[in-house]
Amino acid sequence: MSIDGVSLLFGLAVAGIVVTILVGLRNRMQAETLEEERLYFASMAPTLEDVELERPFRERVINPAVASLLALLGRLSPQRNIEDLQHKLEVAGRPYGWTVADFLGVRVLSGLVSAGLVFVLMLFGDLEVLQRLLLVVLVGALGYYLPVMWLGWRINGRKSEILRAMPDGLDMLNICVGAGLGFDAALSRIGERWKTALADEFNRVVIEIRLGKTRSQALLDLAARTEVPEVENFVATIVQADQLGVSIAKVLRTQAEQMRIIRRQRAEEQARQATIKLLFPLVFLIFPSMLIVLLGPAVPQLIETLGGLTGG
Repeated sequence: MSIDGVSLLFGLAVAGIVVTILVGLRNRMQAETLEEERLYFASMAPTLEDVELERPFRERVINPAVASLLALLGRLSPQRNIEDLQHKLEVAGRPYGWTVADFLGVRVLSGLVSAGLVFVLMLFGDLEVLQRLLLVVLVGALGYYLPVMWLGWRINGRKSEILRAMPDGLDMLNICVGAGLGFDAALSRIGERWKTALADEFNRVVIEIRLGKTRSQALLDLAARTEVPEVENFVATIVQADQLGVSIAKVLRTQAEQMRIIRRQRAEEQARQATIKLLFPLVFLIFPSMLIVLLGPAVPQLIETLGGLTGG
């Protein structure tokens, strides 16, 4: 081999060594930089104050202020029938997560706001002081009882929703238990897959069972929360079957068939009531409009004829 070839190989070897050293140093520097960054971020871990400030302003300030105000107003309201109101809130599905104090605060706030608005409007009227005071008191009392009316409407709506979901819910329970799932697992599956009031109640039953309640007690609490006769019959049947050792799959199959029959009967009943319910709109809304359209053009001629006969 010539001197030039030896020099070329020596140069390539030196270049390879240099490149290897540079790559190693670069990797080491990157590793040290990464470690320094990790140490920096570890030392700069967010505090509780930083985490709190990252939340939206509405969650940090407005919501706690409103909750405190409602609780304060709730303490100022009468404390009678607290248990009854607690039960009504449970039946309504705990709207907006309100407690009894929150709901009483809403009632007081509604009454004060209603009375205040009427008082401001009365400043521009010509009523006497006694009449203004009486009107403000009446509107304030109405505003105080408006949340109770809304809660009753919410309870009726939730009961109707649970009643409509019962046949399909029992069918799904029957299918899940027939496929090999346990009763608790079937309830949990329905609660995960559906977004209805009945599914929420099934989820609550499963959670209560996991927290230590017996199945019978959790189901009885379900019947007490819903106040739906069909749910109460279903719970009574399941509890009795559990106590007597009867197969729950057979009980669910029977219950599902009965619920389908009841749903069909209820639909037939509503269909029979439709003719009576249509009577009032027909008499007070549709018939007068038809009479105006049909007899309206003839009214002027009839008036002229009767006027001519009277004049003659």
